[in-house]
Amino acid sequence: MLTSIKQHLFPFSCLLLAIFFICPPISAEISQADKEATYKQLELFSNILSILQENYVEEINTKEALNGAIRGLLYSLDPHSSYLPPESFKDLQDETRGSFSGIGIEVTIKNDLLTIVSPIADTPADLAGLKANDVILEIEGNKTKNIGPYEAIEKLRGPAGSSVTLSIHREGWEEPKKMTIKREVIPIQSVKAEFLSPGFVYSRITKFQSHTSSEFKTKLQQLKTEQQINGLILDLRNNPGGLLHQAVSVADIFIEKGKIVYTKGRRPDQNTVFTAHASGEKRHYPLVILVNEGSASAAEIVAGAIQAHKRGIIVGMQTFGKGSVQTIIPLPDGAGLRMTTATYYTPDDRSIQALGITPDVEVPFVAYAPPEKLKNEKKLVKEADLTNHLPGTKQEKAKKADNEASKLEERLQQDNQLRTAYNIVKSLNLFTGYNKNDD
Repeated sequence: MLTSIKQHLFPFSCLLLAIFFICPPISAEISQADKEATYKQLELFSNILSILQENYVEEINTKEALNGAIRGLLYSLDPHSSYLPPESFKDLQDETRGSFSGIGIEVTIKNDLLTIVSPIADTPADLAGLKANDVILEIEGNKTKNIGPYEAIEKLRGPAGSSVTLSIHREGWEEPKKMTIKREVIPIQSVKAEFLSPGFVYSRITKFQSHTSSEFKTKLQQLKTEQQINGLILDLRNNPGGLLHQAVSVADIFIEKGKIVYTKGRRPDQNTVFTAHASGEKRHYPLVILVNEGSASAAEIVAGAIQAHKRGIIVGMQTFGKGSVQTIIPLPDGAGLRMTTATYYTPDDRSIQALGITPDVEVPFVAYAPPEKLKNEKKLVKEADLTNHLPGTKQEKAKKADNEASKLEERLQQDNQLRTAYNIVKSLNLFTGYNKNDD
């Protein structure tokens, strides 16, 4: 999800039909013939509604019927444009600020199917094993065909402690599987950062929220006070996106000049170029970005900008390919209109829409197999394994370092993509000779 939120004021001069409480003016660019055709279609809609109100077998809830018509209109345009009833609009605002109650997934419509963009890290959906590109066939036994993303999100969310049952299809499965997942309050900690080993930082951004870039900068500064940063791995796997300006701000941390991203829309005021700014804080250390099939939208902006400027190495798998910008327009009754207004492009003029970012180093994720399950694996014999070997002498500091190295090795064994990124960032550090004098 790549979103900008704007407050728009609509004129009320165009009140052709009483049933439409908002009617923005038809653009002067549209021909008179097209205007007349539009008014005829609106009149036809009004006549159909009147006939249904008087003759349908059951009494019609006019408000629900009109909301359904609006949803159908937007659904016919693209998978990301939608009408947000007041409750859904409030949920969206809460989510960008940092918390909501649900299972923790981002969804879209792909090939007319309700598809998971990615599960948010450490949420019930993630822990249940849901993955990017899984298709949700049913929610609580109800088919999801012709359901929009925000209608689906309404059904997936609910009080913490309650459960929702999904029917999931994944490529390679012979039959769909049913999963019952308990909802929780999802307090999304947008940024995590730690030293993976001395001098090398691992940071994960789970979603681009209103304070992501400031949190990211703060954590980097805190780590820098502990020890010199010689390299950074930024993990954007299963990051479904978020706010456009936050993606730009995060990329700006590592890019000192030039374009970060630019957008193209139908109207001139929707064409925007976002550029980097020299902040005075030099971060020249080697950088590796981790991405996968669940990296979308704002995450793709960051990866695309870093790749275009050759500021870092992109490692992982082809990203999701969500390259459009949605503007959220508040409506007078507390509802919202989520409308696709532009597509975005990387600094080297690549469109990401339906294409994604191709990693510099492609590494498919391989599920971890515990050592006891590996067969025919030969164990290497070391000096310490030999009978009557001469004992070595270890200081406490060396023992602690060995213990930390052992924990790191175990972590890298469980995540082959992270292991590749770690080897690359260490190699870049050795190759470039980066040290604290470069700051």
